[in-house]
Amino acid sequence: MRLQFGELNITPRVVDRLHELDFTVPELEDAIADHKSDCDGEPSVYVGTYGKYNDGSLCGLWIDLSTFDDYDEFINFCKAIHADEEDPELMAQDYECFPRQWYNEGFMSEDDFDHIKEYTEMCDKHGAEAVDDYMELHDELDNFEEAYCGEWDSEEDFARHIVEECYDLERTMGDLSDTSTTKPSDASCSCMTTRWAPTITCSATSDPFPPSLPPRAFRKEKFFT
Repeated sequence: MRLQFGELNITPRVVDRLHELDFTVPELEDAIADHKSDCDGEPSVYVGTYGKYNDGSLCGLWIDLSTFDDYDEFINFCKAIHADEEDPELMAQDYECFPRQWYNEGFMSEDDFDHIKEYTEMCDKHGAEAVDDYMELHDELDNFEEAYCGEWDSEEDFARHIVEECYDLERTMGDLSDTSTTKPSDASCSCMTTRWAPTITCSATSDPFPPSLPPRAFRKEKFFT
């Protein structure tokens, strides 16, 4: 049976081991087609074994981690593609499209697998650029959705959003068309918002507006609290 590099030779003993892993030979062929990575943006690992590597063989398969429902299914499949070894010591020989801290040549833990699944879901939902920006300063994604504010075309648009979120201008400033209005109310707001490179912070108490932001050419930016 052809893998990415090398082959799984189907012998009676291999067939028995596949049955122990709840695979038939045709089922494993279908599973390989389902889980093989095209290395086109999917979170993937190249799975060989230490036994084959020590014998000078890189026989293995690029595997798309996003195609598995849980860790046990992933491990079972990895053992099946190396069923020519009685007790394969799995080896993650390379990886792509997920943060480095969740890669381990000595093989992936269930926690790392779950982190990568979460990373993939967040990338699908919010875009890989925003998630990767966040991961530059954090080790996990537990607070990503709470911190992520969204995307704006400019600093000015972002500042307008903060003002609208943090201030009731009519209540604070009064009716500006009425010259007889009394002093503004003591309404207050406190917020802290940050985006990456360069960092902007906006904080306010009873002041009617946040600090002014100089106009500048600007690409779309991701903002986090």
